[in-house]
Amino acid sequence: MAKTERILPDKEDIYLDGPKPRINEFFFAWHVFRQFIKGFRTLHFVGPCITVFGSARFKEGDKYYEAAREFGKRIAEKGFTTMTGGGPGIMEAANRGAFENKGISVGCNIKLPFEQKPNPYMHKWLKLDYFFVRKVLLVKYSYAFIIMPGGFGTMDEFFETITLSQTKVIYDFPIVLFGKEFYKPLIATIDGMIENGTISAVDKNLILVTDDIEEAMEYIHTYIERTFTIKPRKRLWWLFEKR
Repeated sequence: MAKTERILPDKEDIYLDGPKPRINEFFFAWHVFRQFIKGFRTLHFVGPCITVFGSARFKEGDKYYEAAREFGKRIAEKGFTTMTGGGPGIMEAANRGAFENKGISVGCNIKLPFEQKPNPYMHKWLKLDYFFVRKVLLVKYSYAFIIMPGGFGTMDEFFETITLSQTKVIYDFPIVLFGKEFYKPLIATIDGMIENGTISAVDKNLILVTDDIEEAMEYIHTYIERTFTIKPRKRLWWLFEKR
């Protein structure tokens, strides 16, 4: 049996390796701060967003790729901005659906050694160094979340979002899990959490599980229309906020 080895990055690329000299910690914090400010300035006027999460590994023609593309189209038709992680696969498909149907399409890309290259269907996008910065931005500007099939990254984004909603850190924005068969084991796990008392039965109501794009969009639209008034943001000349 072939032996596999875990390849670690160079020492200077590891930032969760315990205390460093204080000057290093200062510059790390400063770098993170700059990324947040850049994100805030870039995304402040992109309009109310709906974020689509999902795998980078689905290709054009796959049913989930095409569904995400349709979601982007529907989001554009509703007058919302489509936001994604900015990469290939599901992210590309959702951005593409919006872009091709004259909607606004934006992304928060992450620097990775593989998979994560920015797709060409975005009007604005950021290139970030840290997942935690990216997740804050993906949640901060969105009024609803569509979780397409995906891997560890998608699950990380899903559970972060639903935890924020469960704990009332963010409003109970609509969260859609798209793909009943794909997410069947996950729903069974959630039911197990309810049975064991680690979450409340009402927490399951925070998500809609569906295979129907129309049902998902109606669920999102009805909630937003009933709950929120979206106000335009004023540009400030002294912050160099140009049209």
